Amino acid sequence: MRKLITLCLALLASLPLTTNANTTKERDDSRYLAGAVPEVDGKVVFSKEFQIAGKSQDEIYDTLLKWMTDRLQENKNDKSRVVYTNKEAGSIAGIGEEWLVFSSSALSLDRTLLDYQITVTCKPASCLVELEKIRYTYRETEKYKAEEWITDKYALNKAKTKLVRGLAKWRRKTVDFADDLFMDVAVAFGAPDTRPRTDKKRKDEQPAPNIVEKQGPVVIGAPTQEQAPQVTPLMPVAKPEQPKQEANAQQPLVVLAPRTPQYVTVDLKQIPGEVYALMGSSKLVVSIGKDEFNMTNMTANAGGALGYLSGKAVAYCTLAADQSTDALDKADTYTLKLYPQGETTPRVIIECKKLPAQAAPVAGQPRTYVGEITKLSQLK
Repeated sequence: MRKLITLCLALLASLPLTTNANTTKERDDSRYLAGAVPEVDGKVVFSKEFQIAGKSQDEIYDTLLKWMTDRLQENKNDKSRVVYTNKEAGSIAGIGEEWLVFSSSALSLDRTLLDYQITVTCKPASCLVELEKIRYTYRETEKYKAEEWITDKYALNKAKTKLVRGLAKWRRKTVDFADDLFMDVAVAFGAPDTRPRTDKKRKDEQPAPNIVEKQGPVVIGAPTQEQAPQVTPLMPVAKPEQPKQEANAQQPLVVLAPRTPQYVTVDLKQIPGEVYALMGSSKLVVSIGKDEFNMTNMTANAGGALGYLSGKAVAYCTLAADQSTDALDKADTYTLKLYPQGETTPRVIIECKKLPAQAAPVAGQPRTYVGEITKLSQLK
């Protein structure tokens, strides 16, 4: 009898091992590897451009304002709300706070509180949606920034072939969250929701397209002929009829000159609120020198601000402690350029005359420069 009991216990003990050996399947994390978490100037910024054929800037703005308002209200807390709107400029910004659930069961719940910012820039027939300033609060006391938690540097092994075990769930869930957010935007403009239904998932079902991974803008509706080869449509795209041409017909070569950005000069006594907002949210580049080919450019990594000093409009720019200040120390004049996220043309150009420093610089501390604004130009 004792031998029989011993044999039964041995068989029972072997069952979990046999089951695990047969059912364990290595997880496919390819979509979460190198490049899945994009960085802009050291900051984590998920972004996606949408092209919506036939829609005006105001129509796109109204659709996205309603979408963002409804989306943030779903979080059911006071911290999730739209915080900035400018219909004329096509700008909307919102902040959100919600739970990101890693795993849930009857006995345990593993989750983190997620804080983030959504910024939308609307233009005729297109818009840019950006997700940034991502922060986590875990177990009430542990606080992390996306830049120090889910980037390639921290969340991937040295070979960039695997996720670091302790950070894998954070990276996966954040990428999925961004992907889901961008899909919501596409659906708001009438695109089909291609996310699989978990309640009707089949074995042969293909994974849903990951919008974050797609290169180029997402097209909704019928794009122009120039846009079509560069994008991944989410809706059927009508192919324009090509005119019949005679064999060996000579086609004229048309060369278009690049469009020169047009700027308007701003009255320094009435600087628009939009310029103040851009100063706080854009990449701030300091340009020193008049010769385009010998100009020194640097990013004011610690930011900047606008204000008035003794009745004169002034601009502040701060270089981080690890940045060289030699070029700016020697300059009498310089130019500040504001680049919103994802844009390659400065939205605002501020020409400055450097004012004397009010205090001696402290070694190892950020260095702030104050310049009297001599001219401020804004992109039309």
